[in-house]
Amino acid sequence: MIAKRIIPCLDVKNGRTVKGVNFVDLIDAGDPVELGMRYSEQGADELVFLDITATLEKRKTIAELARKVAEHINIPFTIGGGIKSIEDIGVALEHGADKVAMNSAAVNHPDLINEASRAFGAQCIVVAVDAREVDGKWFIHTAGGTKKTDLDLFEWASECEDRGAGEILFTSMDHDGTKKGFALEALKKLNDQLGIPLIASGGAGKKQHFLELFEAGAADAALAASIFHFNEVPVPDLKEYLINHGVTVR
Repeated sequence: MIAKRIIPCLDVKNGRTVKGVNFVDLIDAGDPVELGMRYSEQGADELVFLDITATLEKRKTIAELARKVAEHINIPFTIGGGIKSIEDIGVALEHGADKVAMNSAAVNHPDLINEASRAFGAQCIVVAVDAREVDGKWFIHTAGGTKKTDLDLFEWASECEDRGAGEILFTSMDHDGTKKGFALEALKKLNDQLGIPLIASGGAGKKQHFLELFEAGAADAALAASIFHFNEVPVPDLKEYLINHGVTVR
């Protein structure tokens, strides 16, 4: 069995880590680099930093964040948030990021996935998909979850794979921050159809939720935020729990 990955996610706004529920009501959760260092020392497999700051100097913001993280952290990390072009991707990678995540830009300009995969390699390209279930169908949302599109989650994820994405990061907006568990049914369907790794996001509230996810074969990796930021479930405790229940982790 391929080892499952545990990935803390840090949403960064104006240089601080923030966390909300269903993409709103943000509260401060600490310094992103300090938190990242803690997770690295605790045995996290990777980190994801999503800069949600609204700024005209986005590329500079992304570069500074990537550089600061790379200086202090020795595990792979992904940078996302406001990535709009090949140039943005190059800047993040040049300043130390191992991967780049894009969401709205991929929806608005799907050819960017192809171009980025050719330029930097599929292993560097993560397409983040935020989706919400509406009348039994999952629709992709963009612009930080504020804009509903007509794109079907499963069709879009397959298209992203075909275009050269190396990973899909799926966040269920309905589950985000609720701590009631992952969107297992949708994740299992998605994971079964994809030939590239799937990262599950949205809903982690206790160790059992990660076990349910992996036992269901619904994802290759699990991403969470607040339960790690506020030390509700320390990474070492989670990994020990999963190992004790027969899950292979890194």
